[in-house]
Amino acid sequence: MLSRNENEIMSAVYSLCDGTDGCLISTLDILSILPAKKKFSPEAIDDILNNLMRDGYFDLITSERKGEKMYVISLKENGFAFKRTAKQRRRDVEFRIMLAFIGAAATFIFGLILKAIF
Repeated sequence: MLSRNENEIMSAVYSLCDGTDGCLISTLDILSILPAKKKFSPEAIDDILNNLMRDGYFDLITSERKGEKMYVISLKENGFAFKRTAKQRRRDVEFRIMLAFIGAAATFIFGLILKAIF
């Protein structure tokens, strides 16, 4: 399971690749997609990208273009399934919340019935 920062970076990478197998992006491209209230440094982005590469989301090659650090990213199977697993995780959380509400309502009704009987 990804941390919040890893999830935001992976979401940015996925949107920059735009449904293709790979893409060439810079740190500024990633920073432009990330929320402004989160302050990411280029070193933090580099660390997170390397962690995501080790987790098997994509292959990462670092290069230089006109003095700017560029990343060549080739999505792997986990990278392609990122959005699907995020939706599935959200559905699981919603299901658990609804199950908790149903359990609370059933407990409340059962308590009212017991109170009426005794």
